[in-house]
Amino acid sequence: MDLLNTLVEKGLRRETPTREEALAVLATSDDELLDVVAAAGKVRRAWFGRRVKLNYLVNLKSGLCPEDCSYCSQRLGSKSEILKYTWLKPEQAAAAAGAGVAGGAKRVCLVASGRGPTDRDVDRVSQTIAAIKDEHQDVEICACLGLLSDGQAERLKDAGANAYNHNLNTSEATYGDITTTHTYADRVSTVQQAQAAGMSACSGLIAGMGESDADLVDVVFSLRELDPDSVPVNFLIPIEGTPLAGDWNLTPQRCLRILAMVRFVCPDVEVRLAGGREIHLRTLQPLALNLANSIFLGDYLTTEGQAGEDDLAMIADAGFEVEGTDTTTLPAHRADAAAAAGSGCGGHGAEGGGCGPCGDAAPTDAVPADAVSADRVPADAVPARAAAGATVSAPAGTQESHAGLVAVRRRGAGTDLPPNA
Repeated sequence: MDLLNTLVEKGLRRETPTREEALAVLATSDDELLDVVAAAGKVRRAWFGRRVKLNYLVNLKSGLCPEDCSYCSQRLGSKSEILKYTWLKPEQAAAAAGAGVAGGAKRVCLVASGRGPTDRDVDRVSQTIAAIKDEHQDVEICACLGLLSDGQAERLKDAGANAYNHNLNTSEATYGDITTTHTYADRVSTVQQAQAAGMSACSGLIAGMGESDADLVDVVFSLRELDPDSVPVNFLIPIEGTPLAGDWNLTPQRCLRILAMVRFVCPDVEVRLAGGREIHLRTLQPLALNLANSIFLGDYLTTEGQAGEDDLAMIADAGFEVEGTDTTTLPAHRADAAAAAGSGCGGHGAEGGGCGPCGDAAPTDAVPADAVSADRVPADAVPARAAAGATVSAPAGTQESHAGLVAVRRRGAGTDLPPNA
Protein backbone atom coordinates (compact mmCIF):
# COMPACT_ATOMS: atom_id res chain seq x y z
CA MET A 1 0.00 0.00 0.00
CA ASP A 2 1.72 3.15 -1.25
CA LEU A 3 0.15 5.33 1.46
CA LEU A 4 1.57 3.23 4.27
CA ASN A 5 5.01 2.96 2.72
CA THR A 6 5.09 6.75 2.37
CA LEU A 7 3.99 7.23 5.98
CA VAL A 8 6.62 4.84 7.31
CA GLU A 9 9.36 6.62 5.38
CA LYS A 10 8.17 10.00 6.65
CA GLY A 11 7.94 8.70 10.21
CA LEU A 12 11.50 7.43 10.13
CA ARG A 13 12.61 10.87 8.91
CA ARG A 14 10.44 12.69 11.48
CA GLU A 15 8.65 14.34 8.57
CA THR A 16 5.05 15.47 9.06
CA PRO A 17 2.52 13.73 6.82
CA THR A 18 -0.04 15.79 4.95
CA ARG A 19 -3.52 16.23 6.34
CA GLU A 20 -4.81 14.22 3.41
CA GLU A 21 -2.54 11.33 4.35
CA ALA A 22 -3.65 11.49 7.99
CA LEU A 23 -7.29 11.48 6.92
CA ALA A 24 -6.61 8.54 4.63
CA VAL A 25 -5.37 6.49 7.60
CA LEU A 26 -8.67 7.06 9.39
CA ALA A 27 -10.55 6.11 6.23
CA THR A 28 -8.84 2.73 5.74
CA SER A 29 -11.04 -0.35 5.82
CA ASP A 30 -11.08 -3.13 8.40
CA ASP A 31 -9.50 -5.39 5.76
CA GLU A 32 -6.48 -3.05 5.78
CA LEU A 33 -6.32 -2.65 9.57
CA LEU A 34 -3.48 -5.08 10.27
CA ASP A 35 -1.42 -3.47 7.50
CA VAL A 36 -1.99 -0.06 9.12
CA VAL A 37 -0.97 -1.37 12.55
CA ALA A 38 2.12 -3.06 11.12
CA ALA A 39 3.21 0.12 9.32
CA ALA A 40 2.74 2.38 12.34
CA GLY A 41 4.43 -0.30 14.44
CA LYS A 42 7.61 0.08 12.37
CA VAL A 43 7.72 3.77 13.25
CA ARG A 44 7.01 3.08 16.92
CA ARG A 45 9.77 0.46 17.17
CA ALA A 46 12.27 2.65 15.31
CA TRP A 47 12.02 5.32 18.01
CA PHE A 48 11.00 3.36 21.11
CA GLY A 49 11.89 -0.27 20.49
CA ARG A 50 9.59 -2.70 22.30
CA ARG A 51 9.56 -0.73 25.56
CA VAL A 52 6.33 0.24 27.32
CA LYS A 53 6.45 3.05 29.84
CA LEU A 54 4.10 2.64 32.81
CA ASN A 55 2.30 5.57 34.37
CA TYR A 56 0.30 5.84 37.58
CA LEU A 57 -2.37 8.37 38.57
CA VAL A 58 -2.95 9.82 42.01
CA ASN A 59 -6.17 11.81 42.31
CA LEU A 60 -5.34 14.55 44.83
CA LYS A 61 -8.82 16.12 44.84
CA SER A 62 -11.94 14.51 43.40
CA GLY A 63 -15.10 16.21 42.18
CA LEU A 64 -16.23 19.68 43.22
CA CYS A 65 -15.11 21.31 39.95
CA PRO A 66 -16.64 24.63 38.79
CA GLU A 67 -15.91 23.98 35.10
CA ASP A 68 -18.57 22.57 32.72
CA CYS A 69 -16.50 20.19 30.57
CA SER A 70 -19.26 17.99 29.21
CA TYR A 71 -17.19 14.80 29.20
CA CYS A 72 -16.19 14.97 32.86
CA SER A 73 -17.83 13.23 35.81
CA GLN A 74 -16.42 15.95 38.10
CA ARG A 75 -18.00 18.82 36.15
CA LEU A 76 -20.27 21.50 37.50
CA GLY A 77 -23.75 20.00 37.82
CA SER A 78 -22.57 16.41 37.35
CA LYS A 79 -24.96 13.78 38.67
CA SER A 80 -22.32 11.05 38.50
CA GLU A 81 -22.08 9.02 41.68
CA ILE A 82 -18.33 9.44 42.03
CA LEU A 83 -16.09 9.81 45.04
CA LYS A 84 -15.80 13.42 46.18
CA TYR A 85 -13.08 14.59 48.53
CA THR A 86 -10.89 17.61 49.05
CA TRP A 87 -7.08 17.67 49.02
CA LEU A 88 -5.22 14.57 50.18
CA LYS A 89 -2.51 15.21 52.72
CA PRO A 90 1.05 14.89 51.37
CA GLU A 91 1.63 11.65 53.28
CA GLN A 92 -1.61 10.16 51.89
CA ALA A 93 -0.65 11.05 48.35
CA ALA A 94 2.87 9.73 48.88
CA ALA A 95 1.49 6.41 50.13
CA ALA A 96 -0.70 6.11 47.05
CA ALA A 97 2.21 7.01 44.77
CA GLY A 98 4.40 4.46 46.55
CA ALA A 99 2.02 1.67 45.66
CA GLY A 100 2.42 2.52 41.99
CA VAL A 101 6.19 2.87 42.21
CA ALA A 102 6.44 -0.46 44.01
CA GLY A 103 4.67 -2.02 41.06
CA GLY A 104 7.09 -0.54 38.53
CA ALA A 105 5.66 2.88 37.82
CA LYS A 106 8.23 5.19 36.30
CA ARG A 107 6.03 8.25 36.44
CA VAL A 108 3.43 9.41 38.95
CA CYS A 109 0.80 11.87 37.78
CA LEU A 110 -0.68 14.13 40.43
CA VAL A 111 -4.14 15.26 39.35
CA ALA A 112 -6.56 17.68 40.99
CA SER A 113 -9.99 18.77 39.82
CA GLY A 114 -10.76 22.46 39.41
CA ARG A 115 -10.29 25.33 36.99
CA GLY A 116 -6.72 25.81 38.15
CA PRO A 117 -4.64 25.95 41.31
CA THR A 118 -4.48 28.82 43.77
CA ASP A 119 -1.08 29.77 45.11
CA ARG A 120 -1.97 27.85 48.27
CA ASP A 121 -2.78 24.81 46.12
CA VAL A 122 0.64 25.07 44.48
CA ASP A 123 2.14 25.03 47.99
CA ARG A 124 0.14 21.88 48.78
CA VAL A 125 1.28 20.14 45.63
CA SER A 126 4.88 21.22 46.23
CA GLN A 127 4.75 19.59 49.66
CA THR A 128 3.30 16.44 48.09
CA ILE A 129 6.06 16.33 45.47
CA ALA A 130 8.65 16.66 48.25
CA ALA A 131 7.02 13.85 50.22
CA ILE A 132 7.07 11.54 47.20
CA LYS A 133 10.62 12.41 46.19
CA ASP A 134 11.85 11.88 49.75
CA GLU A 135 10.87 8.23 49.39
CA HIS A 136 11.36 7.76 45.64
CA GLN A 137 14.07 10.11 44.45
CA ASP A 138 14.14 8.91 40.84
CA VAL A 139 10.43 8.84 40.11
CA GLU A 140 9.12 11.29 37.51
CA ILE A 141 6.39 13.62 38.73
CA CYS A 142 3.82 15.07 36.37
CA ALA A 143 1.33 17.61 37.68
CA CYS A 144 -2.15 18.03 36.20
CA LEU A 145 -3.87 20.88 38.03
CA GLY A 146 -5.76 22.79 35.35
CA LEU A 147 -5.10 26.27 34.00
CA LEU A 148 -1.95 27.92 35.35
CA SER A 149 -1.51 31.52 36.42
CA ASP A 150 1.67 33.58 36.03
CA GLY A 151 4.59 32.14 37.95
CA GLN A 152 2.91 28.89 38.98
CA ALA A 153 4.68 26.75 36.38
CA GLU A 154 8.05 27.99 37.61
CA ARG A 155 7.09 27.22 41.21
CA LEU A 156 6.05 23.67 40.32
CA LYS A 157 9.28 23.17 38.39
CA ASP A 158 11.32 24.42 41.36
CA ALA A 159 9.36 22.05 43.62
CA GLY A 160 10.51 19.08 41.55
CA ALA A 161 7.74 18.56 38.98
CA ASN A 162 9.27 17.11 35.84
CA ALA A 163 6.24 17.52 33.61
CA TYR A 164 2.86 19.20 33.34
CA ASN A 165 -0.22 17.73 31.69
CA HIS A 166 -2.99 19.74 30.10
CA ASN A 167 -4.86 18.19 27.19
CA LEU A 168 -6.27 20.03 24.18
CA ASN A 169 -8.96 17.32 24.00
CA THR A 170 -10.46 18.22 20.62
CA SER A 171 -10.14 20.61 17.70
CA GLU A 172 -10.25 24.36 18.21
CA ALA A 173 -13.28 24.63 15.93
CA THR A 174 -15.40 22.34 18.09
CA TYR A 175 -14.02 23.14 21.54
CA GLY A 176 -16.92 25.45 22.36
CA ASP A 177 -19.31 22.51 21.99
CA ILE A 178 -17.59 20.83 24.93
CA THR A 179 -16.75 23.60 27.39
CA THR A 180 -17.99 27.15 27.88
CA THR A 181 -16.18 28.11 31.10
CA HIS A 182 -12.75 28.37 29.50
CA THR A 183 -11.35 28.41 25.96
CA TYR A 184 -9.13 26.34 23.74
CA ALA A 185 -6.63 29.21 23.81
CA ASP A 186 -6.52 28.97 27.62
CA ARG A 187 -5.41 25.35 27.30
CA VAL A 188 -2.74 26.13 24.72
CA SER A 189 -1.43 28.93 26.93
CA THR A 190 -1.07 26.62 29.94
CA VAL A 191 0.94 24.07 27.94
CA GLN A 192 3.19 26.85 26.68
CA GLN A 193 3.69 28.18 30.22
CA ALA A 194 4.80 24.74 31.36
CA GLN A 195 7.26 24.50 28.47
CA ALA A 196 8.61 27.99 29.13
CA ALA A 197 9.23 27.05 32.76
CA GLY A 198 11.37 24.09 31.66
CA MET A 199 8.88 21.32 32.35
CA SER A 200 8.18 18.56 29.87
CA ALA A 201 4.77 19.14 28.28
CA CYS A 202 2.16 16.41 28.15
CA SER A 203 -0.91 17.17 26.07
CA GLY A 204 -3.32 14.94 24.21
CA LEU A 205 -6.86 14.34 23.06
CA ILE A 206 -10.13 12.56 23.74
CA ALA A 207 -11.68 10.57 20.89
CA GLY A 208 -15.24 9.32 20.71
CA MET A 209 -17.17 12.52 21.43
CA GLY A 210 -18.90 12.45 18.05
CA GLU A 211 -16.08 14.30 16.32
CA SER A 212 -15.40 14.03 12.61
CA ASP A 213 -12.21 12.65 11.10
CA ALA A 214 -11.25 16.25 10.26
CA ASP A 215 -11.60 17.21 13.94
CA LEU A 216 -9.27 14.39 14.98
CA VAL A 217 -6.67 15.35 12.40
CA ASP A 218 -6.94 19.02 13.38
CA VAL A 219 -6.26 18.42 17.07
CA VAL A 220 -3.37 16.03 16.38
CA PHE A 221 -1.76 18.52 13.99
CA SER A 222 -2.24 21.22 16.62
CA LEU A 223 -0.46 18.97 19.11
CA ARG A 224 2.34 18.39 16.63
CA GLU A 225 2.76 22.16 16.35
CA LEU A 226 2.69 22.58 20.14
CA ASP A 227 5.33 19.82 20.34
CA PRO A 228 4.68 18.15 23.71
CA ASP A 229 6.97 15.27 24.70
CA SER A 230 3.97 13.09 25.51
CA VAL A 231 0.60 12.73 23.79
CA PRO A 232 -2.02 10.76 25.72
CA VAL A 233 -4.85 9.37 23.62
CA ASN A 234 -8.05 8.99 25.64
CA PHE A 235 -11.23 7.31 24.45
CA LEU A 236 -14.46 8.74 25.83
CA ILE A 237 -15.82 6.92 28.87
CA PRO A 238 -19.56 7.65 28.75
CA ILE A 239 -20.20 8.15 32.45
CA GLU A 240 -23.73 8.25 33.80
CA GLY A 241 -24.65 11.72 35.01
CA THR A 242 -22.67 13.53 32.29
CA PRO A 243 -24.05 14.96 29.03
CA LEU A 244 -22.33 12.22 27.00
CA ALA A 245 -23.63 9.32 29.06
CA GLY A 246 -24.76 6.51 26.77
CA ASP A 247 -22.78 7.72 23.73
CA TRP A 248 -20.71 4.88 22.31
CA ASN A 249 -19.17 6.13 19.08
CA LEU A 250 -16.08 3.95 18.86
CA THR A 251 -15.17 0.46 17.74
CA PRO A 252 -11.89 -1.32 18.54
CA GLN A 253 -10.91 -0.95 14.90
CA ARG A 254 -11.49 2.82 14.88
CA CYS A 255 -9.47 3.19 18.07
CA LEU A 256 -6.52 1.44 16.42
CA ARG A 257 -6.77 3.65 13.34
CA ILE A 258 -6.79 6.76 15.54
CA LEU A 259 -3.70 5.57 17.42
CA ALA A 260 -1.94 4.80 14.14
CA MET A 261 -2.73 8.26 12.80
CA VAL A 262 -1.33 9.86 15.97
CA ARG A 263 1.86 7.78 15.67
CA PHE A 264 2.38 8.80 12.04
CA VAL A 265 1.87 12.51 12.85
CA CYS A 266 3.94 12.35 16.08
CA PRO A 267 6.49 9.64 15.26
CA ASP A 268 9.15 10.35 17.92
CA VAL A 269 6.82 11.41 20.74
CA GLU A 270 5.66 9.31 23.69
CA VAL A 271 2.17 8.23 22.64
CA ARG A 272 0.23 7.10 25.69
CA LEU A 273 -2.67 4.69 25.58
CA ALA A 274 -4.86 6.33 28.20
CA GLY A 275 -8.41 6.34 29.55
CA GLY A 276 -11.11 4.22 27.98
CA ARG A 277 -8.80 1.66 26.37
CA GLU A 278 -10.29 -1.23 28.30
CA ILE A 279 -13.90 -0.61 27.31
CA HIS A 280 -13.29 0.40 23.70
CA LEU A 281 -10.31 -1.69 22.54
CA ARG A 282 -11.32 -4.64 24.71
CA THR A 283 -9.60 -7.82 23.43
CA LEU A 284 -7.62 -5.81 20.85
CA GLN A 285 -5.66 -3.93 23.52
CA PRO A 286 -2.44 -5.91 22.83
CA LEU A 287 -2.46 -4.69 19.21
CA ALA A 288 -2.42 -1.11 20.48
CA LEU A 289 0.99 -1.70 22.07
CA ASN A 290 2.38 -1.73 18.55
CA LEU A 291 1.27 1.91 18.27
CA ALA A 292 1.59 3.39 21.76
CA ASN A 293 4.75 3.13 23.86
CA SER A 294 3.17 4.18 27.15
CA ILE A 295 0.09 3.21 29.19
CA PHE A 296 -1.68 3.95 32.47
CA LEU A 297 -1.97 1.14 34.96
CA GLY A 298 -4.89 0.42 37.21
CA ASP A 299 -7.85 2.72 37.74
CA TYR A 300 -8.48 6.19 36.35
CA LEU A 301 -9.66 9.34 38.10
CA THR A 302 -13.23 8.29 38.80
CA THR A 303 -13.64 4.99 36.94
CA GLU A 304 -12.08 1.56 37.28
CA GLY A 305 -9.51 0.32 34.81
CA GLN A 306 -8.03 -3.07 34.06
CA ALA A 307 -6.19 -4.74 36.92
CA GLY A 308 -2.51 -3.83 36.96
CA GLU A 309 -1.42 -7.47 36.96
CA ASP A 310 -3.44 -8.03 33.77
CA ASP A 311 -1.70 -5.06 32.14
CA LEU A 312 1.71 -6.50 32.97
CA ALA A 313 0.70 -9.91 31.65
CA MET A 314 -0.62 -8.30 28.46
CA ILE A 315 2.67 -6.47 27.90
CA ALA A 316 4.69 -9.65 28.36
CA ASP A 317 2.37 -11.84 26.29
CA ALA A 318 2.48 -9.36 23.40
CA GLY A 319 6.29 -9.54 23.33
CA PHE A 320 6.94 -6.12 24.85
CA GLU A 321 8.86 -5.15 27.98
CA VAL A 322 8.31 -2.67 30.78
CA GLU A 323 10.62 0.32 30.49
CA GLY A 324 13.06 0.55 33.38
CA THR A 325 14.01 3.63 35.34
CA ASP A 326 17.53 3.42 33.94
CA THR A 327 16.25 3.89 30.38
CA THR A 328 15.53 7.24 28.75
CA THR A 329 12.02 7.25 27.30
CA LEU A 330 12.47 9.76 24.49
CA PRO A 331 14.80 9.35 21.51
CA ALA A 332 18.18 11.01 22.01
CA HIS A 333 17.42 14.08 19.90
CA ARG A 334 14.31 14.89 21.96
CA ALA A 335 15.88 14.01 25.31
CA ASP A 336 18.92 16.17 24.53
CA ALA A 337 16.69 19.07 23.48
CA ALA A 338 14.71 18.74 26.71
CA ALA A 339 17.87 18.74 28.79
CA ALA A 340 19.18 21.79 26.93
CA ALA A 341 15.89 23.57 27.65
CA GLY A 342 16.35 22.86 31.34
CA SER A 343 13.57 20.29 31.77
CA GLY A 344 15.87 17.27 31.92
CA CYS A 345 12.71 15.37 31.07
CA GLY A 346 13.55 12.76 28.54
CA GLY A 347 11.86 10.09 30.54
CA HIS A 348 14.85 9.29 32.70
CA GLY A 349 18.51 8.78 32.78
CA ALA A 350 18.57 12.12 34.57
CA GLU A 351 15.03 13.20 35.18
CA GLY A 352 11.97 13.79 33.17
CA GLY A 353 9.48 12.56 30.67
CA GLY A 354 6.14 13.73 29.33
CA CYS A 355 2.66 13.22 30.70
CA GLY A 356 -0.78 12.84 29.43
CA PRO A 357 -3.53 12.19 31.82
CA CYS A 358 -0.41 10.88 33.60
CA GLY A 359 1.20 7.94 35.30
CA ASP A 360 3.54 4.94 35.12
CA ALA A 361 3.61 1.18 35.46
CA ALA A 362 2.66 -0.91 38.42
CA PRO A 363 1.60 -4.49 38.96
CA THR A 364 -1.82 -5.37 40.11
CA ASP A 365 -0.87 -5.54 43.76
CA ALA A 366 0.62 -2.10 43.58
CA VAL A 367 -1.69 -0.01 41.47
CA PRO A 368 -3.71 2.55 43.35
CA ALA A 369 -7.18 3.31 42.17
CA ASP A 370 -6.76 6.99 41.58
CA ALA A 371 -5.40 6.73 38.08
CA VAL A 372 -6.90 9.41 35.84
CA SER A 373 -7.23 9.85 32.21
CA ALA A 374 -10.36 9.36 30.36
CA ASP A 375 -12.79 10.32 33.02
CA ARG A 376 -12.19 13.77 31.72
CA VAL A 377 -14.03 12.96 28.58
CA PRO A 378 -16.32 15.51 26.95
CA ALA A 379 -20.06 15.16 27.04
CA ASP A 380 -22.53 17.64 25.56
CA ALA A 381 -20.51 17.85 22.39
CA VAL A 382 -21.83 14.73 20.68
CA PRO A 383 -25.29 15.87 19.65
CA ALA A 384 -23.94 19.14 18.23
CA ARG A 385 -21.14 17.41 16.35
CA ALA A 386 -23.30 14.60 15.07
CA ALA A 387 -25.68 17.17 13.67
CA ALA A 388 -22.73 18.76 11.90
CA GLY A 389 -21.93 15.54 10.07
CA ALA A 390 -19.50 13.95 12.52
CA THR A 391 -18.18 10.49 11.80
CA VAL A 392 -19.73 7.93 14.14
CA SER A 393 -18.57 4.35 13.77
CA ALA A 394 -20.47 2.52 16.49
CA PRO A 395 -22.49 -0.44 15.22
CA ALA A 396 -26.16 -0.76 16.04
CA GLY A 397 -26.75 -1.89 19.59
CA THR A 398 -23.37 -0.73 20.86
CA GLN A 399 -24.88 1.39 23.60
CA GLU A 400 -26.93 -1.49 24.97
CA SER A 401 -24.14 -4.03 24.77
CA HIS A 402 -21.41 -1.94 26.41
CA ALA A 403 -23.16 0.43 28.81
CA GLY A 404 -22.42 -1.90 31.72
CA LEU A 405 -18.67 -1.73 31.16
CA VAL A 406 -18.21 1.58 32.99
CA ALA A 407 -17.56 1.01 36.69
CA VAL A 408 -17.20 3.99 39.00
CA ARG A 409 -14.09 3.91 41.20
CA ARG A 410 -14.69 3.06 44.85
CA ARG A 411 -11.17 2.28 46.04
CA GLY A 412 -7.69 3.71 46.38
CA ALA A 413 -6.54 7.07 47.68
CA GLY A 414 -9.40 9.06 49.13
CA THR A 415 -11.11 5.87 50.36
CA ASP A 416 -10.66 3.35 53.14
CA LEU A 417 -10.22 0.57 50.59
CA PRO A 418 -6.88 -0.61 49.16
CA PRO A 419 -5.97 0.39 45.59
CA ASN A 420 -6.57 -1.76 42.54
CA ALA A 421 -3.61 -4.07 42.85
